[in-house]
Amino acid sequence: MARPIRETPVLFGKDARLFEERMKNPRKVSKAERERVKKNYELVMKAATNFK
Repeated sequence: MARPIRETPVLFGKDARLFEERMKNPRKVSKAERERVKKNYELVMKAATNFK
């Protein structure tokens, strides 16, 4: 039987400020990296739909 999902923790202080700053300024992703991720995603989805 699955364990219950715990409540999401609330961030305070320095952790909260760092999290908010990272959300406002996401990491830049190159076009090559984006294509690599898309290709991997498509492979996984293809395998998942063929798995029965």
